[in-house]
Amino acid sequence: MSIITRFAPSPTGYLHAGNYRTALFAYIFSHQHDGAFILRIEDTDKERSKKEYEDNIIDSLNWLGLKYDKMERQSDRADVHAQYIKKLIDSGYAYISNEIERREAAGEVVDPAKKAGRDTVIRFKNPNKKVIFEDLIRGRIEFDTTELGDFVIARSLNEPVFHLAVVIDDAEEGITHIIRGEDHISNTPRHILLYEALGFPIPRYAHIPLLLSTDRSKLSKRKGALPITEYRQRGYVPQAVINYLALLGWHPSDDREILTLPEIIKDFSLERVQKSGAIFDEEKLLWFNREYIAKLSDEEFSTYAETFIPEWLHTHSEQFKKLIPVLREKISTFGDIQKLFDVNGELAFIHNISSYDSNMLLWKKNPDPSIAKKHLEESSTILTNLTQTEFTADAVKSALWPYAEANGKGDVLWPLRVALTGQERSPDPFTSASLIGREESLLRIATAIKKLS
Repeated sequence: MSIITRFAPSPTGYLHAGNYRTALFAYIFSHQHDGAFILRIEDTDKERSKKEYEDNIIDSLNWLGLKYDKMERQSDRADVHAQYIKKLIDSGYAYISNEIERREAAGEVVDPAKKAGRDTVIRFKNPNKKVIFEDLIRGRIEFDTTELGDFVIARSLNEPVFHLAVVIDDAEEGITHIIRGEDHISNTPRHILLYEALGFPIPRYAHIPLLLSTDRSKLSKRKGALPITEYRQRGYVPQAVINYLALLGWHPSDDREILTLPEIIKDFSLERVQKSGAIFDEEKLLWFNREYIAKLSDEEFSTYAETFIPEWLHTHSEQFKKLIPVLREKISTFGDIQKLFDVNGELAFIHNISSYDSNMLLWKKNPDPSIAKKHLEESSTILTNLTQTEFTADAVKSALWPYAEANGKGDVLWPLRVALTGQERSPDPFTSASLIGREESLLRIATAIKKLS
């Protein structure tokens, strides 16, 4: 049997990590069995469904690399849904319910002038039986459907509610395995009753644990759940997000944490999906992102960084190539690059050096202007002997290090660092000199010497 799974989101808001973890598990399971993965946009809630949310869902799946084999919109299937509503009524499995009479029969006094809701709906005639199914994660689950009563399956002859529409669409699309959040467990008995009434084969169910925030409450928009595209805007690597999401509620057969999507697909097993909720921790996600940034080639790093670097810097420049090791060490997301180049950022000196007080040039353990001036003059002489092509961080360090060791590393290197950057916090002076180049380095050292004169 060919395995077919689906992701069926409603475009009524921006989806968060919990939603896309569900999509990921469905995608992985289908690809593990050489099956198909379908995207179905459940947009029958006309008032709340918006095109921007649908576009965001598609954009997010593309960014994560979860390519679907087919896409459908539930709103395009209204005629099909209407046919099945009629079929259920004609076969006696459903009926048109007069809601005013129903409420009155239940002992409620209904004022026609103040009645709320619809006069009639379509209800399923509940056989009041026990429903038993074998969940692929939770094992045997049994429900007594009597407590459900005759539940509503449509608002009118052409307006199915979620329970009926999802059953019809899943059956017609040939969905064999429904992987969804555990909050849908209570819906499953209704769906199985409808499958049986319509004569559809019943798919296998796997209800995965919900994602929880760090305080163990359900992850939601109010509880730290960001739209997945927000992570792209912050400069996360999509492979890192996929890797982290896969490990929320599932673990491989060994202790590995860094896994590519093909490796996850190869090792994935629904049997190793846990039953308890998984904690979504932003700090852990940042750790994964740092690990992936470290693994990127310089070319890949440049591509990701391009959106976040200032206009005056280009990823194809020699200056940027020198910056890559520095940036790798300092960022957790590519969005952090913007902070580094802000006016007060650690790397702002590369473009412009800020005005600074001459007292900053003095080493705290030996705050004598004449000593700082002497060491800057000697540093300038040493660096003058290097050509522009030789002016790398390693070469600058090799040239200056013997003098710094002989005369005190703090006494020599602190004023040099400040002279080159105008900042108390910056990369080491060797790296800083290589980043701004020979001529600019010598110019800034000369300016610092004048400040101390």
